[in-house]
Amino acid sequence: MLRRGDRGPEVVELQQRLRMVWLYQGDTDGRYSRRVEEAVRHYQWSRGIHEELGVYGPQTRSRLESETGTP
Repeated sequence: MLRRGDRGPEVVELQQRLRMVWLYQGDTDGRYSRRVEEAVRHYQWSRGIHEELGVYGPQTRSRLESETGTP
């Protein structure tokens, strides 16, 4: 699970995947910022995912990975 305040290569991958679905236009700097949180929340809402909004959990990750393939 990733959430605001987290940092690292997994966040970079998330940022890249969110770019692929046109929901994130910020830097791929490995910081789970408010912009990343908002992009995740929008993705979850638009796909009908019922996890904690703005948190990159297993259901959100599985769906985004299946949609984007390899970043």
